[in-house]
Amino acid sequence: MNRTALLLVNRHARRGKEALDEAIEQLKSSGFDLVEESTENADRIPDIIRQHADRVELVIIGGGDGTLNAATEGLIDTRLPLGILPLGTANDLARTLGIPTALREACQVIAEGNLEAIDLGWVNGKHFFNVASLGLSVKITKQLSKDAKRRWGVLAYAITALKVLMGSVPFSAEIRVNGESRSVKTVQIAVGNGRYYGGGLTVAEDAAIDDQQLDLYSLEVDHWWQMIPLLPAMRSGTHTSWSWVRSMRGQEIEIHTRRPYDINTDGEITTKTPAHFRVIPKAVSVLVP
Repeated sequence: MNRTALLLVNRHARRGKEALDEAIEQLKSSGFDLVEESTENADRIPDIIRQHADRVELVIIGGGDGTLNAATEGLIDTRLPLGILPLGTANDLARTLGIPTALREACQVIAEGNLEAIDLGWVNGKHFFNVASLGLSVKITKQLSKDAKRRWGVLAYAITALKVLMGSVPFSAEIRVNGESRSVKTVQIAVGNGRYYGGGLTVAEDAAIDDQQLDLYSLEVDHWWQMIPLLPAMRSGTHTSWSWVRSMRGQEIEIHTRRPYDINTDGEITTKTPAHFRVIPKAVSVLVP
């Protein structure tokens, strides 16, 4: 018997347009009856999921991390399982879950039906799969254009990051985790729910999206050039052992700054400090290898 799925595809994702027809053909041949909807207006995605909740068995989203993030409220409300077609630039949630970027293989993962319950992060009322951060990452988000991501892919992150890094200025913050408070001078604070973010950077070496913990790191460098030798370690997750990096872990985290600082959640600027973070265990079921 065929399964009915809501297919949401971001046609503006880096591989959205050319991959759409292939994805539809592959999924139909795998036994899915598809109800197709557009994600052109990301704000409507939760309502679209709610509207179809009684007639579909799962939600399949083709797009990047921003499109997936936009669906969180609808997925939480309906408890529908999520299938992922990684069509974005970074695809960090797919990377964390081990979902292949090759479209045919990603469709096969959905067809096999292996479900895993994963955690969500939450900050000031906004959910996130991967990371919420303030400092350098926010400046990168503000300067990174959609055209650059479409043209250069992950390389666009590196180019923009270098420009931002050279003009970085430390700011003061107070971090509270597990009843302990730390005053820091930092250029970046990241709070991770998953393992990967920013096109393959790692929150922490042992971070996992189902460990019911949030992993925080703070980059406390005095000069921008100190970041250059640190970058390879940030891809492997070993940066947390460096003297310039403070790492903390907990289920709830608070960050206070002297003035409001923008916070980036899964690549979109959505809230500001003061910030209250917490983990929501087993919030969404996802089809994984």
